[in-house]
Amino acid sequence: EIPVLFKQELQNEEAKEGKQVKLTCELSKPDTPVKWMKGDTVLYASEKYEFKQHGTVAELIIREVELIDS
Repeated sequence: EIPVLFKQELQNEEAKEGKQVKLTCELSKPDTPVKWMKGDTVLYASEKYEFKQHGTVAELIIREVELIDS
């Protein structure tokens, strides 16, 4: 099986505290499961984190951004 690669890696994004930010990456294979992490901590869908995936594009939306989210 062909390994899944990043066609577009995550880019640094700036956001104002209290706003939301969207992080996007593109994979080489559509609908591949993505695990979003901050350091060694796995992120789970919640009021703060929303995950979307459309074909090869995966998105993480962080709501109510705080300094600790950097």
